This record gives sequence, structure tokens and C-alpha cells, in this order.
Amino acid sequence: GRRGVYSGCSGLQIAYLSGTEAQQQPEPAHSFSAKDVAELKTSLLSTPNFRGVDILLTSPWPRDVGAYANSAGEIDTKKCGSKLVSDLAASLKPRYHFAALEKAYYERLPYRNHMVLQETPQHVTRFIALADVGNTSKKKYLYAFSIVPMSSMDPAELVKQPQDVTENPYRKLGKEAPKSKAPLSAEEEPACQFFFDLNKHQGKKRPSDGKERGDSQPKQAKKPPQPTGPCWFCLASPEVEKHLVVSIGTHCYLALAKGGLSPDHVLILPIGHYQSVVDLSSEVLEEVTKYKAALKEFFRSKGKRYVLFERNYRSQHLQLQVIPVPLDLCTSEDIKEAFIAQAQEQQIELLEIPEHSDIAQVAQPGTPYFYVELDTGEKLFHRIRGRFPLQFGREVLASEALLARPERADWRQCAAQRPEEAAQARAFRRE
Repeated sequence: GRRGVYSGCSGLQIAYLSGTEAQQQPEPAHSFSAKDVAELKTSLLSTPNFRGVDILLTSPWPRDVGAYANSAGEIDTKKCGSKLVSDLAASLKPRYHFAALEKAYYERLPYRNHMVLQETPQHVTRFIALADVGNTSKKKYLYAFSIVPMSSMDPAELVKQPQDVTENPYRKLGKEAPKSKAPLSAEEEPACQFFFDLNKHQGKKRPSDGKERGDSQPKQAKKPPQPTGPCWFCLASPEVEKHLVVSIGTHCYLALAKGGLSPDHVLILPIGHYQSVVDLSSEVLEEVTKYKAALKEFFRSKGKRYVLFERNYRSQHLQLQVIPVPLDLCTSEDIKEAFIAQAQEQQIELLEIPEHSDIAQVAQPGTPYFYVELDTGEKLFHRIRGRFPLQFGREVLASEALLARPERADWRQCAAQRPEEAAQARAFRRE
């Protein structure tokens, strides 16, 4: 028939919607309508403790499935596919969703089915489109995988979030529907795992009723601007080397530095496209602060202190470089003196600013600058007015006065092969 649910003896549950979306009334025998979708949703959502289905099979792709994710190649996911299928997928929360009408292979990055910090964590969905069987272009039309029925899985194992999880692509469609429920109107940026506790002080960040939700328009205006070209650090960008990512929060993520000064040289990066700390919204800045606190505690447990620096000059996306230095190698005063001494040699005016002051108090948005922050809270700041050595921060830390690794001053000379980088990231995550 047009729709239904198949339940195997193992507990595996497969929902299906046959044919294409009807474009006329009465609908042809080979098409489905909004009524079919509504009835299929009702039959499942009325089930007590419904969490989702294991597999969803449809012919059309869901409309906008490519939002927030990797490219679908020549297929324009904003124009192809069915909004009814998108609505069905958003409601049924399949662990796997297969479709094949576009005759192209596309394996989308997994997406989450809950609003971070607002709902109990849920499993992710993987959308996989397959080409037509036996196609002459040899596009992939078979997909082999192993699956344990949701009903048999440990709840904690079921809701584990993979490293490359993305925002739910159907939420913006949900916002267009006047009767949409809260799970379809999320506006916050994605999260998939937590390096620290993000549950504090989050209760006021999202409107709780329909009247307040109308005030959400100003928030949209404050979203980070889109990059004008390819960005290596926007998490949704295909250029991001995701094998280096070690933790993802709500607004920021943590990644190992490519060609790092040490194996545990990390970057704190905003998920959205922000150019500098000065440009960050209060929510993103709050999470940056939490990441710094977590890293301080982590490195101290390893007998190290960290040095953080930012160069807002000839850079497109904010990168907070965090480099650990062994406690027995040098003191915070030694680090500060090394930066000041090398700055003087290069005629760079590096000034100390009050410990509890905000960089936004000394630099306006768009102002080029360089600043260093020690884990003691001490800060050194330089307003860039002309040319500035791009590797200055690395050069100071790599110098004989500190890490004594001058050969690693230029990251391009330190880049490792991808398997080695991935192994370092896995080791860091385990720690």
C-alpha cells in the first residue's frame, strides 16, 4: 500500500511511504498525499513511549535534506524532494532513512533529533540516497550495514552523538508551519558532545511560549555572517578537516591544530563564522570561557599550564590557539617576559591590560590585533597598525626561552600525514 509499518520478530521497525507526492486531486494510485503522511505519523506517534523508527523507506528525497551538511553533488536539495517526506522524517526520527528517486548516491552527515540543552538527547538520523540499480555510471546502488533494533539497545548507547553530527535540516521547514511544535523551531547552533558541563544558566535562552517566540527575529539578525569564500574552520564547511575535531559544544568546537607546536596544541573555534573574539555574541563568548576553564583544568592535571593567543590579522575565522607548556619548564612570568622581549626586538608594542578586562573594551570590531592570555588571567595586547609577523605567537613559544623547538615555528613545516593526525586526535579524546 501507500504507507505502513513493518515490525520484524527481532523488534526492528521499518516505516515506508510509497510512490511520489501527489500534485493533483484525486491523487493517482502511484502517489501519496498529506493525508497518507498524517495517518502514518498518527499510527506511530500515538504509540506509548515512541522514540522513533529504525528505518524509513521513501521514494522521494526529503526537501532540504542537504541543509547544514555536506554537498549532495549535482542534486539541489532546496528544489528537489518532498516537503511531506521532510515532515515525516522529522516526526518519525528514523535511525536510517533511504530514498532513491533522484538516481544519485548521497550519504548525508548524521543529524540530531533533539534541541540541545532543551530536550533529552535522542539518537541521530542517517539519510542515504541510492542510485538506480545497475546504472551505467556505476553510481552506488547498494548499501550494506548492520543494525541492532532500537528496542534492544541500551539507551545511553543509542543516543551517543557521532563527532560529525549536524543540525537538523528540517527545522526551518518546521518554523514555516503555524502549528509546529517546539522541536521543529530550533534556532541555536549545533552540538554533539560535551567537553564540560553546559547545563548551567541555559534556561532563559529560548522563548517558552508562542507569544515570546515572536521576539526571535532580532536573534536571527545577530547570526554570524556567512564567509565570502571557502572557510577552513566553519564546522559545516566541507573544507573542515573533521578528523582533527576532538569536542563539539553548542556554539564552539575544539580541534587539534594542524602542524601543532605539540601533540596537544588545540584550537577553540566558533561553529558559526566569526572573525574575532570582539565579534562574538554573549552566548558564544560564554562557551569560549567554559572551554578555557575546562582546558586549564585538563592541562593542570597533566602537569602543564596553557598559553592562549589570537591573531586577528589576515585571518577569516576566529582561531584561539591554546598551547600547553610544562609547569617545570617555565613560570607564567617567564612566558610573559619572553613575549615582551621578542616584541621589543621586532618593535611591536605589547602592552599588559588589566586581568579582568575584556578584549572588546580595548578593541573595536574590525580592528586588527594580537593578544596573549595566560592561564593566570594575565593578558598582553597589541593593536596592529601596519604589517605584523603572522607566526609571531608560535615563534615566541617555540623559542629557546620556552619550548626550545624553533623548528616548529612555522606550522607548514610541521604538518603530519592524515592517519597520524587522526591518531593524535583519538588519543587526545581518550584523555
